[in-house]
Amino acid sequence: MSANATSAGRLSLSTIFGFSIANFPLGCLAVAVAVYLPPYFASHLGVSLAVVGGAWMTVRLIDVFVDPVLGVAMDRTKTPFGRYRFWMAIGAPILMVSVYALFLAQGGIGLGYLIAWLLIYYFATSILGLGHSAWGANLATEYHERSRVFGVVAMLGVIGAVLVLLIPIIEPMIGRTDATAVQDMGWAVLVVTPIAIGICILRTREPITVDVAGEPFRMSDYLSLVVKPDLLRLFLAQMCLTLGPGWMSALYLFFFVESRGYTTAVASILLLVYVLAGVVGAPLTAVIARRLSKHRTLMLTSTAYSLGLCTVMLIPKGNMVAGMPVMFWCGFMAAGFDLMIRAMLADVGDQVRLEQGQERISLIYALNTLASKIATAFSIGLTFPLLGWLGYVAKEGYHNTPDAVHRLEWVYIAGPIFFVMLGGACVAGWKLDAKRHAEIRAELERRDAVQGGAVYEEAPIVEAVSGQPAIPILAEDGKRS
Repeated sequence: MSANATSAGRLSLSTIFGFSIANFPLGCLAVAVAVYLPPYFASHLGVSLAVVGGAWMTVRLIDVFVDPVLGVAMDRTKTPFGRYRFWMAIGAPILMVSVYALFLAQGGIGLGYLIAWLLIYYFATSILGLGHSAWGANLATEYHERSRVFGVVAMLGVIGAVLVLLIPIIEPMIGRTDATAVQDMGWAVLVVTPIAIGICILRTREPITVDVAGEPFRMSDYLSLVVKPDLLRLFLAQMCLTLGPGWMSALYLFFFVESRGYTTAVASILLLVYVLAGVVGAPLTAVIARRLSKHRTLMLTSTAYSLGLCTVMLIPKGNMVAGMPVMFWCGFMAAGFDLMIRAMLADVGDQVRLEQGQERISLIYALNTLASKIATAFSIGLTFPLLGWLGYVAKEGYHNTPDAVHRLEWVYIAGPIFFVMLGGACVAGWKLDAKRHAEIRAELERRDAVQGGAVYEEAPIVEAVSGQPAIPILAEDGKRS
């Protein structure tokens, strides 16, 4: 039995945590980039709302063409170092350079600077996000085990977000400003990224599925994924469930400071509660999915999230304690969105491999990532210019009119509720349940056996450097060379 597994198909917790830690720096950045970086550019560095929103939208719409290319490249990568391990080793230094350029930017930057470095940043996160998700789908092959793995992945991402959120809460207590807090977020990510990615690539085995012998590369197989009904539904669900919370994140500081009367530090504490709820919500969502199935769990959490957000205007102004239950509820429910979709995509990936005889999991995640990128583009690219058009001014020290603040409130609440409810509706009537997936896996295993060992498991890198046999090269026929 592999040291990475406790029983057939079940991974040890040490293996799951060692793999999942790669999501830690990405979790740090998810909150920092979505919530703090755009207002930092607009208020502290003096970049206009239109320029900030325009830069984000431009970059995300350009960036959508990167992921399919990366997905194809990853699926066809064969190196002695591994497939996804190889790409993640490339992505880490690119991410670090872009984080330095964005979080440590100086005054006087313009549209060109933002577009250039945001493109590099999102290219790096695409490499790491796609590589990690596809690796996880091959590491865990059983229906419920995938919920377990992606639940821990989500949890560690949430913990990363929590630690970053402590920075704007603690630093005002020691005399540092909101602006320096954002800069220190960047330094924190620069420290943890090589450590987290290094642990993942050095300690996690990498199973590599081998294509059916004799099957040629056909572009039509890739194009067929675009119109596959199950993938279309998950594409739309991902878009809506990214756009809803992303819309909320883009306006979060403006809303809680202007409408609810909190300081930035107190608003950060409430956001910390929201994110901390995900530490509990992510693994418990995975447990719920074992009983209800993944798609029903996604519908349940999206509905509960929307109901909770409806109560946000009931929070008395400036009352932090009253705001905590609402933020905890919404954060708990939102934690399950991404992990359920990732786990469902892995199941569809097995179905596609059975139908086409080719590994397509990287491309499948890449196509679905398009939804996230389009949604992120609109969450900032629409909300920031919309606020400006409605008369809201983001400049530090400016006092907005009551009408402008009222419009901010409507924009903040209505958008997320609409899109999150629509996202949950996208998976109603889902057919690929645990029983159907077990049938698909059984057929894949029978076919792999006929192919003569179509799945080859690499030894961990640490074995090669500790005097044990080095990693053998994977030959074209899927056998050791």
